[in-house]
Amino acid sequence: MYDIATTEKTVEQQVTKISARDVQVYYGESHAIKDVNVDIEDKTVTAFIGPSGCGKSTFLRCLNRMNDTIDICKVKGEILLDGENIYDPKVDPVQLRAKVGMVFQKPNPFPKSIYDNIAYGPRIHGLARNKAELDEIVEKSLRRGAIWNEVKDRLDAPGTGLSGGQQQRLCIARAIATEPEVLLMDEPCSALDPIATAQVEELIDELRQNYSVVIVTHSMQQAARVSQKTAFFHLGNLVEFGETGQIFTNPEDPRTESYITGRIG
Repeated sequence: MYDIATTEKTVEQQVTKISARDVQVYYGESHAIKDVNVDIEDKTVTAFIGPSGCGKSTFLRCLNRMNDTIDICKVKGEILLDGENIYDPKVDPVQLRAKVGMVFQKPNPFPKSIYDNIAYGPRIHGLARNKAELDEIVEKSLRRGAIWNEVKDRLDAPGTGLSGGQQQRLCIARAIATEPEVLLMDEPCSALDPIATAQVEELIDELRQNYSVVIVTHSMQQAARVSQKTAFFHLGNLVEFGETGQIFTNPEDPRTESYITGRIG
């Protein structure tokens, strides 16, 4: 007899959050992303790996329409979030980015207080009816960002005065303050020291209980540590996608194996 509880859990884990179909990205004449098809699961950390310039960050930026801000960039194909095409003309990119938060490579706190960094998104999106509700959102977000205990006595201090690792956790807390469903992270640890990196990785592991997390990383060790699924990009193609353990120990495509063993990249 199989255990029904286990079966249900497996089904629950395999909910697709984002579906990309035949995605192409052009920068002017340059074809940066070619025919990408991928399903990104909810409550899972998915890592995008590959050599520099392979298209992993470009594809990540398609998932919350950040490429819209680049004049020469054209995106074709279909990207569905919970079954709805995010490139539909009816979709407001600002509302989309509240649902699909983003954390960048370099910590970029606003030149405001720690409190206002977190309160900014909820204020714009009208998520709090009064100061008490806003206080609650700020505290909850800073706790989820694993930085509350370090900043709770200095919420009026500027966010830019924190250390690099604290700034990045502040930016993660800021991204989750609008109650997103997906969190995109573009090399979130590349500007951090090993201790701060370990704290952010631990945080990423906790965040997947509530969010679908997609992380671009140049560190294969990091992908192996934090993700359950891994996508390998090379020259604008999604070469291989699967369980992280399988991609790292038994890849199907020789290009993936060459990258993982250090022969290309």
